[in-house]
Amino acid sequence: MSRVGKYPVDIPSGVNVSLAGNVLTAKGNLGELTVPFTDDVKVEMKDGKVWVSPNTGEKRARALWGTVRALVKNAVVGVSQGFTRRLEINGVGYRAQLQGKKLNLQLGYSHDIPFPIPEGISVKLEGDRQSVIAISGADRQQVGQVASVIRGYRGPEPYKGKGIKYQDEVILRKEGKKK
Repeated sequence: MSRVGKYPVDIPSGVNVSLAGNVLTAKGNLGELTVPFTDDVKVEMKDGKVWVSPNTGEKRARALWGTVRALVKNAVVGVSQGFTRRLEINGVGYRAQLQGKKLNLQLGYSHDIPFPIPEGISVKLEGDRQSVIAISGADRQQVGQVASVIRGYRGPEPYKGKGIKYQDEVILRKEGKKK
């Protein structure tokens, strides 16, 4: 059984963490994030570290112990360093263009797909043919959600590998027809 919750979360320099009731607030150079938690866990700050522990021995408290610790760690890392997901576009004629606060995707359909970039997220196009979309932000959940929505417009197919995939994703390829 994992015991991630027993390890403290270090607070790097330049990050201010404050506790107010059942809400932890982290402020850094990339913004401000809040983490709400329940009465089942106890969150304390000692010696520049955040400690999370269960209040009782109940199953719910032990389950939330590691979850709250991971959420606190993601908030602290997010406001100090941020998170980035990279998507690769593969396919003839598949491309992306930034137009102000919109990402215009051409993915082989009869029409372009305009994707509005939400607040708190920055998108850059990288690579020699600008075929890599780098999605960055302080909130790990929001970065992953935006990457998932963009990937969902044209997921990778197993025969030629065309579509949008995560940069570290491995596509299992199928052989195709035989004569």
